[in-house]
Amino acid sequence: MSEEDTKTASQLPKPTGYKILIALPDVEEKTEGGIIKSTQTVQNEEVGSIVGFVLEMGPDAYASEARFPSGPYCKTGDWIVMRSYSGTRFKVHGKEFRLINDTRLSVSYDHTSRSEAAMPREHALAVRWQQGF
Repeated sequence: MSEEDTKTASQLPKPTGYKILIALPDVEEKTEGGIIKSTQTVQNEEVGSIVGFVLEMGPDAYASEARFPSGPYCKTGDWIVMRSYSGTRFKVHGKEFRLINDTRLSVSYDHTSRSEAAMPREHALAVRWQQGF
């Protein structure tokens, strides 16, 4: 892992309460046909992203059996689908993250069978961050 990745991971906040820390995937800067997207288009796609990677969950996330009788909707390391523009958005070293409420997830799926080498850089960073480097 690069020095920049280590610095980024060490500056991520710990979610509190029922919040979930989500990393967003990087947006492609070119179309499949090779056309370079405008900065505004890339930014709109990043901000409006509905897919994320669960980095960490607050201690109260999914703790209420009354609200979540079937158990948690996701766990650390899952890919999730969430509502567009949901949560508190922030950037650390140019990388977009979100803090969302535990009730804002639509779908989750486990990716733990993928090797770190097969993951995009930001997701390999996320996995290493979870493991405490």
